[in-house]
Amino acid sequence: MSATLEKKSSNPEDLSRTPSQDATLAPHRSRDDAAHEEELAIGGVTQPLDWEDDPDNPRNWPLTKKWTILGVVSLYTLVAPLASSMLAPGLEDLARHYDITNSTVVALTLSIFLLGFALGPLFYGPMSEIYGRRPILHISTISFLIFNLVSIWAPNTAAIVVFRFFAGLGGSAAVGIGAGCVADVFHERERASAMGIYTLGPLIGPVVGPVAGGFIVASIGFKYVFVVITALTGLSLIVGLPLLRETYAPVIIERKVKKRAAEEAARGEKPEKVPEQPPLAHVLWLNLSRPFILLTRSWICFLLSLYMAITYGIMYLLFTTFPTTFSETYGFGTGVSGLAYLGLGVGFFLSTLVGARVMNTIYLTLTKRNNGVAKPEYRIPLMLVAGILIPIGLFWYGWTARASIHWIVPIIGSSLFGLGTMLSFLGIQLYLVDTFAYAASAISAASFLRSFFGFLFPLFAQRMFDALGTAGGSSLLAGVAIIVGIPFPIYLYYRGEQLRGRSSLTRR
Repeated sequence: MSATLEKKSSNPEDLSRTPSQDATLAPHRSRDDAAHEEELAIGGVTQPLDWEDDPDNPRNWPLTKKWTILGVVSLYTLVAPLASSMLAPGLEDLARHYDITNSTVVALTLSIFLLGFALGPLFYGPMSEIYGRRPILHISTISFLIFNLVSIWAPNTAAIVVFRFFAGLGGSAAVGIGAGCVADVFHERERASAMGIYTLGPLIGPVVGPVAGGFIVASIGFKYVFVVITALTGLSLIVGLPLLRETYAPVIIERKVKKRAAEEAARGEKPEKVPEQPPLAHVLWLNLSRPFILLTRSWICFLLSLYMAITYGIMYLLFTTFPTTFSETYGFGTGVSGLAYLGLGVGFFLSTLVGARVMNTIYLTLTKRNNGVAKPEYRIPLMLVAGILIPIGLFWYGWTARASIHWIVPIIGSSLFGLGTMLSFLGIQLYLVDTFAYAASAISAASFLRSFFGFLFPLFAQRMFDALGTAGGSSLLAGVAIIVGIPFPIYLYYRGEQLRGRSSLTRR
């Protein structure tokens, strides 16, 4: 028979379960270790005594295996956001092809993808906590491939809008689940660099997309955007299907228990009793409602999600205006205009190379000063820097994008915006993962609000910039960024622990 079990499964309805007393009885273990045990317990499974040292525990995997998993998840997370913006340079050609004269409908063909991106994680995140990360990631990516493929032959405007929506729905799983995979595999002390690489996908994809899309549209036509995306998705599946492994601990443990019981029964022994699962409909309802519960009942989750959503909406708003700004002001052609997005990409890369390391150093230093007790608030300091960089970048871009000033100057401004955006996203996702036991559901809630704003903002982008001008429109956005981005990190740093203490949904 198997070893004695350390914990019995808890009531699956108990979203408000507090962490184990073991966290205080065993101070040599980190808060993350205790919280990880809590996640196993509230996941509806039993935890073996030796799980912390079990080689099947994803956190004990060899470093090469961990980074292979991260690479596959990051690849999935890169391809889908790439599709969200690659069509941007071809919107004029698409409008002519489908005879679209309304500018809002033209913008809708691009941004409807993000509505699917918003809704998908609300289902995929919780489903991954029932069936595991691996099958959900594969199935959703295959769905993403299919709907991009049929978009090549979309007969009319309605069809292209519907296909783009379902493509976004399929591609959103990696964005909703990826951060949970990082939390599954990496301890909090080594998580910042891994999260930095993972976060590059949702940000660098929308930047690289228009660059590649510009040259594709100019040379072979806008429909080949869908051909390229389909090919890249197929390539990611060729890599991911054999290499990706299940990372969600409760699912792994449950499978081990069932396998061991089957082997004992085959040997004629009395098999280990497999815990009875609640009715599937009950489990589905409980898990699918969790992101909404976190978003509506956790003040921390709501505020972090709103902050991320506003920043993401501003970013996509800028995406839709770059081609017009650089073609009308600097005379960039369809292919070359995509290069204007590279400033954002440089900012994202700098943030990943430097920001993740600095954030981790600050986190470890503050933890050491606090007698080795880590807090999610130690992720906040660079978010304050991000709150300053974002409005500076917006002001810089808006007031220098004029014919009398060289085109490189507004692009430098956009790189500062990109640097700030990446730093804020990195801090927010790490804070959510560190704070909530159901990391995938918390990230799904944030992804929903973020992508919904990304869908909404571009619909009024061109009209706003036409009315206010590039300088006025950017200044308005910078003002919003100042109001949201500077006070909030300060408030969260000093009051975050108190807010977490009041909530029954957070780890202690």
